[in-house]
Amino acid sequence: MAVVSTLSNHFKYMQGTKKIDFENDSIKIILMDTAFAFNKDTHATLADVSASEIATLYGYTQQTKILAGVSVVEDDAGDMLKVTWDDPSWTADGGDLGGEAVGAAIAYDDDTPDDTVIGCIDFGTNITVPDTIVLQIQDIEFNNT
Repeated sequence: MAVVSTLSNHFKYMQGTKKIDFENDSIKIILMDTAFAFNKDTHATLADVSASEIATLYGYTQQTKILAGVSVVEDDAGDMLKVTWDDPSWTADGGDLGGEAVGAAIAYDDDTPDDTVIGCIDFGTNITVPDTIVLQIQDIEFNNT
């Protein structure tokens, strides 16, 4: 399961002030290079993280992947809000995906004025995606307890 391991503090504020609407906003996902280290205090907007996004190359195009199939559920047994999406994927084409290894993914709300970063999925290891291979992030979920 690809759990959004860390939520940005700015996202929590934007959610609390009703500026995020999971069911109607465009939530996008970007892939980060291996040098990227997420900071929940300072990585509040797309502008704060975009310099570490992998390059548009070999089957990846920056800032175009929209997460689809959102489900927002009240989980009383787990005492949390659970948000999930369908599995996004990219196919390496002509070389290693992004031309480099991938270390994490960032989800952000493209419909907020500042492109609010929701949080980071840390892959826990660097991933190289060779030509013709599909990178799929499965079971994206975040829990707000």
